[in-house]
Amino acid sequence: MIAFLSGGTGTPKLLRGMRLHRKDRDLAVVVNTAEDIWISGNHLSPDVDTVIYLFAGLLDTDTWWGIRGDTLVTHDLIRARGGDEFIRIGDRDRAIHVLRGEALRRGERLTTITASLSRTLGVEARVLPMADTAVTTLIDTGGTLLHFQEYWVRHRGTVPIRELVRSYREEPVATPEVLAALREAEAVVIGPSNPVTSIAPILECRGVPEALRDQYVVAVSPFIGDRPVSGPAAALMQAFGREPTSAGTAALYGDLVDCFIQDTRDPVQVEGAVRCDTLMVDEKASGALAGEVLQILERQR
Repeated sequence: MIAFLSGGTGTPKLLRGMRLHRKDRDLAVVVNTAEDIWISGNHLSPDVDTVIYLFAGLLDTDTWWGIRGDTLVTHDLIRARGGDEFIRIGDRDRAIHVLRGEALRRGERLTTITASLSRTLGVEARVLPMADTAVTTLIDTGGTLLHFQEYWVRHRGTVPIRELVRSYREEPVATPEVLAALREAEAVVIGPSNPVTSIAPILECRGVPEALRDQYVVAVSPFIGDRPVSGPAAALMQAFGREPTSAGTAALYGDLVDCFIQDTRDPVQVEGAVRCDTLMVDEKASGALAGEVLQILERQR
């Protein structure tokens, strides 16, 4: 079994390719939950849902968000009646948010809820929220704190960033299921998701760094030069006090990583890095990169 650390678009693209080589039941995915948000009375867990929908064959892989072919009847009605639903939520996607929100209100663990939703949708991979307690990434714009979703979706990442803040009432602790998956895996892959808002929250969960130090860890950079393949990683890396490059990503992960992969076109030099084509423009390209990762793991063995 191979374990992945995942956020939004980048790692799910790699997972899409890994499914061409490994069965879903041989994959475990530890997913960032620091971008979760309550909206319109329901609980949205975007990174978790993206992974679940991918394995369920439902994901809209044009946007890497939501369910393919979903309708927006409820969202459009809410907006028409003056509701401030700034995230476009499909009707079938909303049903998942409703079920999750109700279960959370009953006091159920996010891990248990995610497992139940996965079973309902026929998902065989282990999809594991990083923690059961709430963690939120906030953006300090210099007087105003915005939820990450407001920064990225409502404001399209156009507002200035003074500081990135991780907010929680309880120190985030990795669940027993997460720690078991990391320790039992033949290797761990840190996918090319946003290092600051997707991967760092997982690494900040108590127990995760220690589990990774006992594992062989491969990390894939989301940068080519000083530009991320997608998303707001560059500005957020700078706000986190890191250089927005592959070198900055490698420094952020530090000695937790045994093999660092960066793109063949990347002009930035990371000592000891393996060069691969990391631009996963389609399923074939994703499969090729996943194959390269498996070859690295095979050589390590």
